[in-house]
Amino acid sequence: MIKTEPELIKEKITSLQLGDGQSKVIEKSDGLKLVIGYSQKRANKDRHNRERGLKKLEKKIHTGKLSKANINNRGYNKYLKLEGEITVSIDFEKYSLDQKWDGLKGYLTNTSLTKEQIIENYGQLWKIEKAFRISKHDLRIRPIFHRVKRRIEAHICIAFVAYKVYKELERQLKEKRAGLSPEKAIEIAKTIYRVSVQTPKHKHRVGKTILITDEQKNLANLFDF
Repeated sequence: MIKTEPELIKEKITSLQLGDGQSKVIEKSDGLKLVIGYSQKRANKDRHNRERGLKKLEKKIHTGKLSKANINNRGYNKYLKLEGEITVSIDFEKYSLDQKWDGLKGYLTNTSLTKEQIIENYGQLWKIEKAFRISKHDLRIRPIFHRVKRRIEAHICIAFVAYKVYKELERQLKEKRAGLSPEKAIEIAKTIYRVSVQTPKHKHRVGKTILITDEQKNLANLFDF
């Protein structure tokens, strides 16, 4: 029996003997390459999640609460129809076979980067996702109600300038070891007010920042205002 490429690749992956932080490249027939990395931390997490899932299944079987709704609904399984008396049990062989995938992660790419660079760059993806999340929710870059091109561009430009200020605040808080997130610092800053008084005779203006809580005073000391 001739094995398909996906089957051969799976065999290659599971036969790899990788240590923590090590990686390997598997060349594909279509010119792409598959970078496989192993992490002991990820392996521990995979094992923990699998064991937790097994306990949940065993509990449902024991209590008789396992129904069609609990069956994987992927692919053609949605056409399954359960009728009459059936026996539901756990396939422990499949459960054991899944252990060989613990800690493995694949990166499919067509770049000329080294496997180390690919894994490192992918590891920074969360920063991009965080930037989009902050821009969307905190800075409210969307929705955009403008229709004129220059106004849309100005709206986006202002949002990204605000993101730059946000990142600078994050950098300074970390540098000062403030133990505050940018969101928390902004929340505290919104409660701080400054009173300005002008004397009636000499027209001299005096300003006073009102700091009441310890959080407000701490933030003022951090940024010297």
